[in-house]
Amino acid sequence: MPHLLRTAFAGIAVGALTLAPVQAATGNLIGTGGAARGTITVTAAPKGVILRVEATGLSPGWHGVHFHEKGDCSDPKFTSAGAHVHSATPVTHGLLNAAANDAGDLPNIHVGADGTATVELYSTLVSLSGGDAARPALMDADGAALVIHANPDDYSTQPIGGAGDRVACAVIR
Repeated sequence: MPHLLRTAFAGIAVGALTLAPVQAATGNLIGTGGAARGTITVTAAPKGVILRVEATGLSPGWHGVHFHEKGDCSDPKFTSAGAHVHSATPVTHGLLNAAANDAGDLPNIHVGADGTATVELYSTLVSLSGGDAARPALMDADGAALVIHANPDDYSTQPIGGAGDRVACAVIR
């Protein structure tokens, strides 16, 4: 219901308040064998993005999730998505690392015993389409991807927090 209200009032003046149109991008999650694994939606927020993941067919337990620098999930192991989104090199990973500059870092998600997960996460580390030099844009010239890993991210080990293989990928469009 909140989504319907947001869409219905986008761009309409309400009293002294004018609601801006909502900017969002979507993607279809695919697994390593090419099977459909769900959908993602990335919605622009004033100081970051809201990511909604609706996944199926994943192994139960915790999984690392990261924004990757290229909108390409064509490789069977999803290496075509490149490294994590970042704005400085060398890239230092980890939400618990005081020296981190890896803008692709996100909290882990938990997949239930039935292989499904539905989650919304907020990230202040990226923007959807730019306009803020402090946060890299997901919708830049080569796009971006969301990658789900086989294991949880420990938020500190380099380069990917021990998250392991890439098991699902979605191009953000």
